Amino acid sequence: MRRRSFAGIVADHSIAIALGVMFLAPFFFVFLTSFMTASEAGTRSFWPTSWHPENYLQVFDKLDIWRLYGNSFTYAGLATAFMLLSSIPAGYALSRIDFRGSRVIFVIIICAMMLPPQITTVPLYVMWAHLHLTGSLWPLILPNVLGDAFSVFLLRQFMLTIPKEYTESAKLDGCGEFMTMLRIVVPMARPGIAAAAIFLFFNAWNDYYGPLLYTSENPKAWPISYALATLRTTRNVNWNLTMAASVLAMIPVLLIFFSAQKVFVQGVTLTGVKG
Repeated sequence: MRRRSFAGIVADHSIAIALGVMFLAPFFFVFLTSFMTASEAGTRSFWPTSWHPENYLQVFDKLDIWRLYGNSFTYAGLATAFMLLSSIPAGYALSRIDFRGSRVIFVIIICAMMLPPQITTVPLYVMWAHLHLTGSLWPLILPNVLGDAFSVFLLRQFMLTIPKEYTESAKLDGCGEFMTMLRIVVPMARPGIAAAAIFLFFNAWNDYYGPLLYTSENPKAWPISYALATLRTTRNVNWNLTMAASVLAMIPVLLIFFSAQKVFVQGVTLTGVKG
């Protein structure tokens, strides 16, 4: 086959290249700014005139990064685990069990997805205050025991793509609903489960509003997403240190995403099951 010129390849993929540059530019900006001085970070300079990796050491001096990592992993990890324990059975029931009121429940779940969290902030805060759980991450973790509306919706839609012949064959062999879900549906729905887990993990890791509401008075419970705000002062912002801390906050989620990228993409795009 005839070799294609580099210019031809660029022309064929010009839109994809432009979109890639548009999405990657903020990451490069954050990374380059993290090596600037405090005075240079506030200017229009894009490339550092001199590199200052000691900015990262200053971040470790100002913030207890390892404790913040621990709080963030505790929050995101437990929230994701509780979500899976509750949302997988809910998604299975809505996709496989035909019972009265299933459509109404599904509509309620869709409506719950559309409601902003600020609507329920006051009653929930009063409830957690009466339970003496404010000042910790538990008010953010425990609600996932009852499931997550978006995760239930995503899992339900993915499980609908699994042919019913599989579950019907399992029931003919004597499996109940629980064993059918556990042995047949869950293994086949791994991409969808992984996608739901990654979505919620990232949402919890990047959450700022929740920790601001419940943990602002207890620095020992701060996740790294909230601790970044402490680098701002009343009169100025050390953008170089803020960007360095942002890079440190992004590293774990980037590693998780790239390690699970294949199954994540399958969970989002897969619309059927190959036998």
